Amino acid sequence: MITVLAGGVGAAKFLQGLVEVVDPRDITIISNTGDDIDLHGLHISPDIDIVTYTLAGISHPDQGWGIKGDTFHTLEMLGRYGHPTWFNLGDYDFATHIHRSERLRHGWPLSAITDEIRHALGVLPRILPMTDQSTETKIVTDEGVLHFQEYLVQRRTAPPVRDVRYEGVEVATPAPGVCEALTDADGIIIPPSNPIVSIGTILAVPGVRQAIAARRSRVVAVSPIVQGATLKGPADKLMVALGYEATAVGVARYYGDLLDGFVLDRLDRTQQEAIRRLDIDVHMTNTIMKGPAERRALAEFVVRML
Repeated sequence: MITVLAGGVGAAKFLQGLVEVVDPRDITIISNTGDDIDLHGLHISPDIDIVTYTLAGISHPDQGWGIKGDTFHTLEMLGRYGHPTWFNLGDYDFATHIHRSERLRHGWPLSAITDEIRHALGVLPRILPMTDQSTETKIVTDEGVLHFQEYLVQRRTAPPVRDVRYEGVEVATPAPGVCEALTDADGIIIPPSNPIVSIGTILAVPGVRQAIAARRSRVVAVSPIVQGATLKGPADKLMVALGYEATAVGVARYYGDLLDGFVLDRLDRTQQEAIRRLDIDVHMTNTIMKGPAERRALAEFVVRML
């Protein structure tokens, strides 16, 4: 069994390749829920949904979020009533959030709802939220403390960042199956996701970091930063704000002694020796996933390292 720690778009692309080279039923995905937010009376789990929609084959091919062919009539009508519309939600997407929210009101844990949704959409890999408890990633900026979605979507990462907080995580517990998926895994993969707000949140759940550290010899991470920049998202800005350089070396230092192996893009070959000095085995390949062929090739490369 392979366990993958997953954020949003980068993880979803990698998983598209992984399900082609590994039996999907042998994959367990532990998803970040620090990005979850309540809007319009509904509970939204962006990273879980991105991964689920992508593996179901219904995600929007260009946006990196949402469902292909979706319309936005509900959001438009909410706007006429004076509700904020900065967080784009399509009509199909609303159905997911209505369903999730109704289940939560009836006492279902997020893990059970997530499993129900992935079954309904025909997704074979198991998807687990990192915790069933509410946690929120907050970005401390010059404009005040913002929910991560406010910082990312509403403010488009414009405010200078001072700190990142994982509110509520200190009293959270791993969702059912999370620790077992880590301790029983033949390999653990950290795909090219944002280290701070996609993976860091998962690692902050009590017990998760310890479970991964105990399996260090089977843990491989892929750098989400190539030539000092992220292909999507604010990982570089957030890393600098927390005192890490926005490079592949900075990513390796952030994960530190959790890693046995690290995948570096060929464009960053000059950084391999600095990473090896961290006692991490380094391998180089193309990590930029432009299409299905690149996603499959990267997944094959990483699986061979496990």
